[in-house]
Amino acid sequence: MSTFTKIKAIRGSLSRSETKLADFTLNSPNAIRDLSSSELARVASISQSSVVKFTQKLGYKGYPAFKLAVIDALNDKGGEPLLHGKITLSDSLSEIAEKLLISKMAVLTETKNLNEAEAFENAVKLLKSAKRILISGLGGSALVGKDFSYKLQKLGMSAIAEPDGHAQLAYVATFGKDDLVFAISESGKTREVEQVVLQAKKSGSQVISVTKYGDTPVSDQADVKLYSVAEDESHRLSSILARTAQEFVIDILFIAITQSSRQGRKLLEKTNEAVSGYRNQDA
Repeated sequence: MSTFTKIKAIRGSLSRSETKLADFTLNSPNAIRDLSSSELARVASISQSSVVKFTQKLGYKGYPAFKLAVIDALNDKGGEPLLHGKITLSDSLSEIAEKLLISKMAVLTETKNLNEAEAFENAVKLLKSAKRILISGLGGSALVGKDFSYKLQKLGMSAIAEPDGHAQLAYVATFGKDDLVFAISESGKTREVEQVVLQAKKSGSQVISVTKYGDTPVSDQADVKLYSVAEDESHRLSSILARTAQEFVIDILFIAITQSSRQGRKLLEKTNEAVSGYRNQDA
């Protein structure tokens, strides 16, 4: 996972000193190569202890590991797609299409980089073994969750996505150790989703979360943590990009489950045949 991707994902939750260091790293990453932790602290006008805390918050044991990770990220940065500009009222349709394409490519790439293969593998195991699955989300996340429930149902899995928060909470209250909550929240702070997750843990159920990178009330309770991102700078596109990132995560899971389940593939073929036969009757 790219160090730059991690920094951008958690920047909004950093302290003032940590934000200074985050911005310095993103704007002048080459300088990190030649600076010791004390030199970096002096250049960024922060304390050396803030440097250590910042690197640990990113998941590194100390500054040397962080420095090596920055160097690795610089070596890989050439292929990372970037968001160029914002869509404005004066943009032509071709300019809108180009900017939107670049934005989505960047979000998909960062979402891929934020997630480890092991997390996806663990999520697939939990989903396949669950007796019942509740997909919890509100707003745009609820739309993504509904799509995921349809996909899982085609594989013969008992998955529902109820858009009402109270209904979600009532349903999860009947859960037990063999059931699973799949919680989707872009911020990781959606109050209703957090309550569903807390109730799931109280009932002994497993939880998979899809949130922004970092510690959040929702992901802190999860047995498996998956991450999605959206470009904070582009408020006009935020909801579109958030759904793009979340849909990417659920599509990876759906394909992985289909790939690993012969029974699921057979049921998927049956559902496709049923729909295809119905369409042919109407033709």
